[in-house]
Amino acid sequence: MTDTTITETGAATGGVRTLLRLEGLVLFLGMTLLYYQWEGSWLVYVLLFLVPDLSFAAYLAGPRAGAIAYNAAHTYLAPVVLMTLGFAASAPLVLSIAMIWLAHIGIDRALGYGLKYSAGFGFTHLGRFGKAQGPA
Repeated sequence: MTDTTITETGAATGGVRTLLRLEGLVLFLGMTLLYYQWEGSWLVYVLLFLVPDLSFAAYLAGPRAGAIAYNAAHTYLAPVVLMTLGFAASAPLVLSIAMIWLAHIGIDRALGYGLKYSAGFGFTHLGRFGKAQGPA
């Protein structure tokens, strides 16, 4: 695939890509620090941290299904709603899950694992990675 494909899939480049990745790092660090201040269980943190990555299994049904499932598990929408509900209901476990989920999304973004396009797993809003990256 050519660089035209990257543009057609809307991948961020340059300084914008760097800012998006730094946002991810700040989200990860912020949610992890908040979780620490919250005095959440580190066992729960470790057990739940990689749960959003179970969405990878949807790639067995093809790249479109995989992208939909991955993006649903890696967008801020659900964990922010969960966090809001957790605060409103004074539900510590719900808040903990939301913080862990947001921390996971943050580290993924910081590492360059962006939201997926149906062109394949390696095609993300933060650019291509893995085999999709092609020759340097």
